[in-house]
Amino acid sequence: MTGPEDKKIIYSVVGKNIKKYRDIRNYSLQVLAEKVGITKKTVQRYENGEHKFDMDRLRDLAKALDVTVPQLTEGAYSFSETESSNSEYISLPVVGKISCGNGRLAYELIEGYETTPRSWINGGEYFYLRAKGDSMIGSRIYDGDLLLIRTQEEVEDGEIAAVLIDDEAVLKKVYKQNNTLILQSANPDYPPIILTGKENNIRIIGKLKKVVISF
Repeated sequence: MTGPEDKKIIYSVVGKNIKKYRDIRNYSLQVLAEKVGITKKTVQRYENGEHKFDMDRLRDLAKALDVTVPQLTEGAYSFSETESSNSEYISLPVVGKISCGNGRLAYELIEGYETTPRSWINGGEYFYLRAKGDSMIGSRIYDGDLLLIRTQEEVEDGEIAAVLIDDEAVLKKVYKQNNTLILQSANPDYPPIILTGKENNIRIIGKLKKVVISF
């Protein structure tokens, strides 16, 4: 669960993003308020990080500003100037859907945020996925477990990685043989996925760093 201090960080970062895009659009507080159907004071409180919001409200704000939700949440889930370097914890997103456009990853659906010890983080950008199904039970990864992923495009043979297939992120052991990429499950019921390099809708997006068991 995300604690009060982590939520303050999230609200503060998102608030700054709302103001940034409002300024870019040259919208007054009143104009944005009318587009969203809220009061001018509420918009101001969002921008100041003083008002909590849910995903529905965030989508409404993104639509009114003609941006995506990931653009409004940018910086809220990674190291940023708003986070205290002395804090023992960092808030990271639990991502439900990922897309890739123009070579960049975008978190299309953020299900929530998870308070994470900084000792688990060693540079780079991190996020969580939630395990689905039983294809990795041989590696003690079960349906519903939280998976801490470090964003990176290369892994060593046999390492477990998050792989984006179309817009679905799956977890597999990765092996490379010349120009062939093999994605291996940790369950004999699932055959390996063999890629010859011709597929352009598949890419490694991160390395599994830790499994948080779901009880």
